[in-house]
Amino acid sequence: MKARKLLFNVLTLLVFASLLAACGGGATEAPPAATEAPATDAPATEAPATEMPATEAPTEAPTEAPAEGAVNMDELIAAAQAEGMLSTIALPHDWCNYGEAIETFKSKYGLEVNELNPDAGSGDELEAIRANKDNTGPQAPDVIDVGFSFGTTAKEEGLIQPYKVSTWDSIPDDAKDPDGYWYGDYYGVLAFLVNTDVQPEVPQDWADLLDPKYNGQIALSGDPRTSNQAIQSVYAAALANGGSLDDAQPGLDFFSELNAAGNLVPLIANNGLVATGEIPVRITWDYNALSAIDTFEGNPQAEVVIPATGRFAGVYVQAISAYAPHPNAAKLWMEFLYSDEGQAIWMKGYCHPIRELDMRERGVIPEDLLAKLPDTTGAVFPTLEQLNAAGELITTQWDSVVGADVQAAP
Repeated sequence: MKARKLLFNVLTLLVFASLLAACGGGATEAPPAATEAPATDAPATEAPATEMPATEAPTEAPTEAPAEGAVNMDELIAAAQAEGMLSTIALPHDWCNYGEAIETFKSKYGLEVNELNPDAGSGDELEAIRANKDNTGPQAPDVIDVGFSFGTTAKEEGLIQPYKVSTWDSIPDDAKDPDGYWYGDYYGVLAFLVNTDVQPEVPQDWADLLDPKYNGQIALSGDPRTSNQAIQSVYAAALANGGSLDDAQPGLDFFSELNAAGNLVPLIANNGLVATGEIPVRITWDYNALSAIDTFEGNPQAEVVIPATGRFAGVYVQAISAYAPHPNAAKLWMEFLYSDEGQAIWMKGYCHPIRELDMRERGVIPEDLLAKLPDTTGAVFPTLEQLNAAGELITTQWDSVVGADVQAAP
């Protein structure tokens, strides 16, 4: 058993090393763990120089990095508590264990957490910032958690502001914006979640999904025109069907065939729909699928499969809205998520947190958490440029090539 665990740990480190290389287009090793707080963090009681007070919405996005000075947590906590609230968006409680993260944050700091549209996609999150630039009400998000390529888009549009957390130095350089506008939070691998009470013949690879026995049973976990998870699912299918990280077209062709066969259900899948059997096969990140198994508690019986080919790893990133009504609460949320405590909470939800390597090196990850993470050997991590190119192709060509109008369940 110990030998198997050792092998698993080595494989995981190799996967993580490939993340660093892929994201940066050539980095081969992680930076050393942080030895001191970075000198570019914004003081807890002040917003960046171009940011408006917390009670007003800024008219322009910040354009400079935060002022120098280490984070004073006591001051930041006090400033956040004076604001009283944090508004999140697109954080389902069963996604990466966000339920525990939110409840822990609330009890730890005495703040209200206003949860907006938990089932939104990355594109929806950016649109929520755009639509609420002049709004200080509860419908304006303070923070976002979006797919890797959406971080750059948000920065270019001036939708997010820079902030470097205290643990900044232990976040790999290739998984963060150098100016602090966005930073990777966790990654996972796309998988199949199968309700075996309804469909006992579990698909093992993408090609299996075309079998007629899956007619009317398969769904994506978002709309490929806006959802990062759905876009990456199409991208992953390309890798298993003759495509590459530079050619996502076979993924569109695969889903066109899946739709024509009647196997693709044009609904946004979630664990509830899998549990009821309405969608027996959900294509989703492995951490969502594994947490569903825990939630089902054997009713229904279900299995999680990481496909044999087209193993695709996706990184998500965190950022603070440039128009955050509660900027100090947003910074405190980031400090919490990027602390060892916050990273371990993500890990409990089967996610690989971005600071995992640093935590491994310091020996602060409990063995039971390490043992929960699945073997993702062979997973590939596209570069930002490849993600952007694939995303552009998939979002603009989905309607013409596939023609399935994927929508939320009524």
